[in-house]
Amino acid sequence: MLIRQMTVGSMAVCCYLVACDKTGKAMLIDPGGNEDEVLAMIKKEGVSLAYIVNTHGHPDHVCGNGPIKKATGAPIVMHEADAAFFCRPEVDKYFSMLGLAASPPPDRLVKDGDILQVGQLSFAVIHTPGHTPGGICLYSAPHLFTGDTLFVGAVGRTDFPGGDLRTFMHSIRSRLLSLPDETVVWPGHGYGGSRSTIGEEKRSNPFINGEF
Repeated sequence: MLIRQMTVGSMAVCCYLVACDKTGKAMLIDPGGNEDEVLAMIKKEGVSLAYIVNTHGHPDHVCGNGPIKKATGAPIVMHEADAAFFCRPEVDKYFSMLGLAASPPPDRLVKDGDILQVGQLSFAVIHTPGHTPGGICLYSAPHLFTGDTLFVGAVGRTDFPGGDLRTFMHSIRSRLLSLPDETVVWPGHGYGGSRSTIGEEKRSNPFINGEF
């Protein structure tokens, strides 16, 4: 598996290019800006984009969807709950204050347990609501792409529309901390570092350990 991490956009989103070594098929996770650099990375690696996947619908994670889709033809993938939530007029109006481009409608809606096939790689969709109603993580052992659900030493915020702290912590504890300790965590922002493991987050993440 080829993994390339790039920090993009005004909000320093961790965008990922993940590709199958054997077939050259790839998916792009959370294109949140710097589209020219992202497209150059795709070209440099010589891969064919099968999907543009959003871990959630916040504008900083989806604002590059349109240009990337136009350039590559790859379909946009989002959880069904976020696709419905973020098209509500009052939600769109709230997040428009960020001044970031809106995403075209997703081409494929997913739910918990769905599988995204990228060449010979299989990624399980893990629904982790709480940051947003349709937040997801993508798991292909030993790699876990967590979006804004789990950071290195921190977790996502829940004070935006659609957030819920109780639901969020249940998602993290029941869906992510049950994965093997050696699972590699690739976060949606590099606030505390560019990657970690589930075991390390269990040991040292103060939000998980109840110190906050």
